Amino acid sequence: MVATYTILGRQVGSHVLALATLGTTFAGAYLAMPSKTKEKETGPAINAGSKDEEKFIQDFLKNAGAGGEKAKA
Repeated sequence: MVATYTILGRQVGSHVLALATLGTTFAGAYLAMPSKTKEKETGPAINAGSKDEEKFIQDFLKNAGAGGEKAKA
C-alpha cells in the first residue's frame, strides 16, 4: 500500500508527490539555465582612412581566419 496525504480535500499518493517534486525541480533548473545562442564575435573597431582600406583589412582578416582554421585541421 501507498501512504496517502490529504491535500485540498483530495487523497494524493506519496509517489505522486515525489514525482511532482522531482519534475518541478528539474523543470525549474532547466528553465533557469542560460540559452545556448552563440553571439557573433566582434573584434576591435577598424580605423581606416578610406572605404577601400577598410574593405582590404576586413578581407585580410577573413582570409587570415580561414587560413588559421585550415592549419588546425
